[in-house]
Amino acid sequence: MKTIFDLVTMVIFAGLVVLFLQRSTAHEPRDHMYQYAPPALGCAVANYVGNHGEAILAWVLIVGVVAYVVYVLKPFSQTP
Repeated sequence: MKTIFDLVTMVIFAGLVVLFLQRSTAHEPRDHMYQYAPPALGCAVANYVGNHGEAILAWVLIVGVVAYVVYVLKPFSQTP
């Protein structure tokens, strides 16, 4: 890991993996696998553009990824 974008996107991606594994072991999973593709791809694109000198675009993408995770995947909601 050489840049801040490597670190930030890897932390977000690791959080997505943990959330997916936690939700997939639930008795009745309410998430679908395809819902995790946009933030995963967003992390990859943000890391790429951040490492190629487009810091503002990378931060916008990272904020978008976090917003998607919070509003669509709802990691802080209690599952029944």
